Amino acid sequence: MTTAPHSPPRAVPRAAGLRRTRRVLLSLGAVVALVAGAGGASAGTDHDGRHRAISTPDAPAAIGPYSQGVSAGHLVFVSGQLPIDPATGEIPADATIEEQTRKAVRSVQAVLKADRLALKHVVNTTVYLSDLDDFERFNTAYAEFFGSSAPPARATVEVARLPRDAKVEISAIAVR
Repeated sequence: MTTAPHSPPRAVPRAAGLRRTRRVLLSLGAVVALVAGAGGASAGTDHDGRHRAISTPDAPAAIGPYSQGVSAGHLVFVSGQLPIDPATGEIPADATIEEQTRKAVRSVQAVLKADRLALKHVVNTTVYLSDLDDFERFNTAYAEFFGSSAPPARATVEVARLPRDAKVEISAIAVR
């Protein structure tokens, strides 16, 4: 068996070039944060500049130590969104699975919008249902938003219970 010789390592850019590139990237991150912040949403740069939190008043506030969303390079990760009304902080009493699904998807949409993206950028969702018997009715409401010819990949699982006794929670991954 023969093996090909290893290629020599690539030359590393000069330190001055790296500093200049980093300054440009940090400046771009500040501009994005300012633009996103103009509508009440914010996207702060993490200390290492690799990812930033996304926050908007148009989606429910996090009910724990997590961000509504995180932008990392070309990817945006939207945390699980419950059907909570951001104005009241409550799930409307007696809301059907269809109504809760629409509210959860609209919250995903709001987090994406805070980072200048839309549902068309979503490539994957994870759906948690408190009752898999709601699956067909959930799908009907979900298709109102993702019923195109190329809907995102998806996993749907039944869970014993969701926070605030919601019927559905939806997280998403989007690509810029």
